[in-house]
Amino acid sequence: MASTRDWFETVAEAQRRAKRRLPKGVYLALVGGAEAGTTMDDNTAAFAELGFRPRVADLPKERDVATTVMGQDISFPVIISPTGVQAVDPDGEVAVARASAAAGTVMGLSSFASKPVEEVAEANPKFFFQSYWVGDREAMLARAERARKAGAKGLIVTLDWVFDSRRDWGSPFIPEKLDLKAMAKYAPQVAVRPGYLLRWLKHGKLPDLGVPNLVTEGQDVPSFFGAYGQWMMTPPVTWDDLQWLREQWGGPFMVKGITHPDDARRAVDIGATAISVSNHGGNNLDSTPASIRLLPDVVDAVGDQVEILLDGGIRRGSDVVKALALGARAVLIGRAYLWGMAANGEKGVNNVLAILRSGVEETLFGLAKSSIHQLGPDDLVIPADFTRSSPKR
Repeated sequence: MASTRDWFETVAEAQRRAKRRLPKGVYLALVGGAEAGTTMDDNTAAFAELGFRPRVADLPKERDVATTVMGQDISFPVIISPTGVQAVDPDGEVAVARASAAAGTVMGLSSFASKPVEEVAEANPKFFFQSYWVGDREAMLARAERARKAGAKGLIVTLDWVFDSRRDWGSPFIPEKLDLKAMAKYAPQVAVRPGYLLRWLKHGKLPDLGVPNLVTEGQDVPSFFGAYGQWMMTPPVTWDDLQWLREQWGGPFMVKGITHPDDARRAVDIGATAISVSNHGGNNLDSTPASIRLLPDVVDAVGDQVEILLDGGIRRGSDVVKALALGARAVLIGRAYLWGMAANGEKGVNNVLAILRSGVEETLFGLAKSSIHQLGPDDLVIPADFTRSSPKR
């Protein structure tokens, strides 16, 4: 289906529309990776190195793309990755929750989100709550218990972050709050993107840079940078901390940010339900290889002991299929749905999810597979040096 005013046919087109609609600083906040952007670029480039082995006859009339993640049935193997402070659209995470519910999949909600967990839960009861390790154990547990009370079906702890904010192309200005000084600084950017401001004014508000899910109900909501500062001052998490939280939580538990097989084994040791092979979209330690390159070694290490997801670089349904063929149960998407929301609000998120779902089904058809559960490495053409693995000891 060719792109129209209200429909885009690829995630790349969603990104182009997002760039046209968002103020420069907001757009760069979505796009940017750490330092030179080497890892960010490799996250997408690596998928292009993987080829398919298509078939041309006896192709399946129907394709089964449903699966489960941490006990939740999903209609296709794509879930929403938690992303913080979604100031690209007034409805923010609530719009994403409605779109993911309509698509029959799970919403990952960030503890740095701009919408309260209770509002998101009303829009999509099938959600996982995500937290960085911020504050002491009691604060972590209180945050998780608030999410549990709201109906969270699982807990995600994100570990892939080293507080490196340097970018060779310059980091965008993000204010502590949208006061008059900040609005004056943003005015030239907004003036050339009046539609962005108009969407907010129609909702009777300006972007809120508070993070309501980092505290328990009734406490003052910290600003994004106030919360970030607290995070930076928190002692680094230990495996003992993670095991304690997993035990206190007592339900489905995902460790997000795994790239090393040894860390994958440690996650299994503490009783994690799932792990996400992720480098935070290239925003963690630059020069880390693409997530998809590291997936096979993690699968070899723990693939029969824990659910493995892949996060990073997904732009097409065929990318999803490649990840599944290399051993992932499902994938998480971040920038893709944010660009969709920037392009056309909730409808844009629906659009992105529909693109990915149809792409998965079409790729299965070309591979003569009637189910995503039939996929394996033999369906791919994999370059000899694709994984960048060190020699086996």
